[in-house]
Amino acid sequence: MVTPPPRLPITFFNRYTDQIEQEEIYGESFLRWTYESRAGQIALALAAKRVWFSKWYGWRMDRPASRAKVLPFIETYRLDPNEFLDAPESFRSFNEFFYRKLKPSARPIDDNSDSIVFPADGRHLAIADVSLADGFWVKSQKMDLARLLGSRELADRYARGSMLISRLCPVDYHRFHFPVAGKAKETTMIPGSLSSVNPIALRKRLAILWENKRVLTEIDTAALGTVQMIEVGAACVGGIWQTFAAGDVPKGGDKGYFTFGGSMTMVLFEPGRIQFTQDLLHHSSQQRELYARMGDVAGHRAN
Repeated sequence: MVTPPPRLPITFFNRYTDQIEQEEIYGESFLRWTYESRAGQIALALAAKRVWFSKWYGWRMDRPASRAKVLPFIETYRLDPNEFLDAPESFRSFNEFFYRKLKPSARPIDDNSDSIVFPADGRHLAIADVSLADGFWVKSQKMDLARLLGSRELADRYARGSMLISRLCPVDYHRFHFPVAGKAKETTMIPGSLSSVNPIALRKRLAILWENKRVLTEIDTAALGTVQMIEVGAACVGGIWQTFAAGDVPKGGDKGYFTFGGSMTMVLFEPGRIQFTQDLLHHSSQQRELYARMGDVAGHRAN
């Protein structure tokens, strides 16, 4: 009898408790079965990463009956309704609750003119120089920028640039915001499949990031050059919705939201433009994510 490999926990450093914590994974049993068993791999190939599966699941979360999941979800994952702009009872479906807005006071935006802020609530990794990174979540996994960006020219431009990866779990606030102020261009959609972006999946195959559906937005800035922001779709994400208009955007301004499912944003900076915070760099060097909220400081303009 073959002994199955140990189930490694997903841990992260919580900036606010100053502790390493274990992630509570929504749907963990199904996720581990899908990515850690032979039968699950077959199911993944046939259905779970297909766009139709995510659209179907998203449709379910839009149904009025899904509203019954809202209050139990808030209780199970200990969310704070005092942060919500609207009362929990007002949501007409689970998806409407999922992409809820928060009160501005719940996510203050750092006002230092030199700071870069996290674009979303979530668990974050920072890479100071993408070309020198020897692992994302696990050792020996390299980022394929050309496939991620859909452009060899862009990949060459950012080959030695800095990257911030923000992973949103289903329990997180699911709106994403601009990490810097600048002039945002129209978005570019890059089609793809929809696999999970949980570390359980990414430890197996980093290529998920450049195979999944994603949206690319270029932001021209006065002090940081041109910044690329990417939203990555994931399993059971019914959509990536943009709420901004092309043109001048403020740091921390609302950019868009994900409908149901875990998901991810990625921000690419030109070489030598920024300095990430020390706690973010330290934990990222250990392939450990750092939990922080949207609007908090991720780094500063390099001197």
